[in-house]
Amino acid sequence: MTSVVSSPPRTIRIGSRKSQLALVQTYWVQEQLQKAFPDLTFEVHTMSTQGDKILDVALAKIGDKGLFTKELELGMLNQEIDFAVHSLKDLPTHLPEGLTLATITERENPADALVVHEKHKDKQIDTLPEGAVIGTSSLRRLAQLRHHFPHFTFKDVRGNLITRLAKLDAGEYDALILAAAGLERLGMGDRVHQILPKEISLHAVGQGALGIECRADDSEVLSLLKAIEHSETRDRCLAERSFLRSLEGGCQVPIGVNTEISGDNLTLTGIVASVDGQKFVKDTVTGIANNAEALGIELAQVLRQQGAQEILAEIFAVIGRGS
Repeated sequence: MTSVVSSPPRTIRIGSRKSQLALVQTYWVQEQLQKAFPDLTFEVHTMSTQGDKILDVALAKIGDKGLFTKELELGMLNQEIDFAVHSLKDLPTHLPEGLTLATITERENPADALVVHEKHKDKQIDTLPEGAVIGTSSLRRLAQLRHHFPHFTFKDVRGNLITRLAKLDAGEYDALILAAAGLERLGMGDRVHQILPKEISLHAVGQGALGIECRADDSEVLSLLKAIEHSETRDRCLAERSFLRSLEGGCQVPIGVNTEISGDNLTLTGIVASVDGQKFVKDTVTGIANNAEALGIELAQVLRQQGAQEILAEIFAVIGRGS
């Protein structure tokens, strides 16, 4: 009688950036998958991306085509890792051939947050003094804040979250605008001084959600990742990404969104603004959540009719076209 030797279970290799926030997010994904599949082994492999290495130049001046993802994507295509965990807002809407967005996890609060220096603890964003120095590395935040608060002074801020907060506390800035989700995930939710209302700042496409990318032909990994997908978040984020893709915008372009689901309906609001905040188009569409990507295309067409393409053309002429 011939004995059959079974192969050991496959070890699944997870790719992550080396930043503190990226690792917190990746270890959370590893934990969720380990709970769901206790007989499998999930290993974390870290890589440095271009966006992690260049810290003295504004993001918009570098260009954003795979700024925080390219090295991880090469790792997947070269079979060095099996999937990668991204902050979805950093993942371009056009992925390399052979890769796919496999899963989107449940979203944290996607809003932008005001974090202030101690001397302004009694202030809100609309009561900060004229000339207050506001730190942000996002053209999207910059454009919207310049529109609403032209009397502030805006200054670029790069580095990881700890570095940026240290610069704030040292007095280099009066306030920072940061993603609420990142602060919460790092256990720094107490630094959130004010959640900015959507009337002031629409958030980035995919902000607050994790996107997991893998090889399109890896059916085993695709099946495993479905265990941690959050369907409502996926619908919201697919609508947002479709909107961005239809406008041919990139992660660093002043395009903001907000999505809400009520029953079977999804409401998508979008904005396109010039960097100086002077030109500003905004509108909303509502439809069936199952048609999320079609809603994104519809809203892009609505904003084009209001002048969005002309605004974007001016921006691309200066910073180049995103991805």
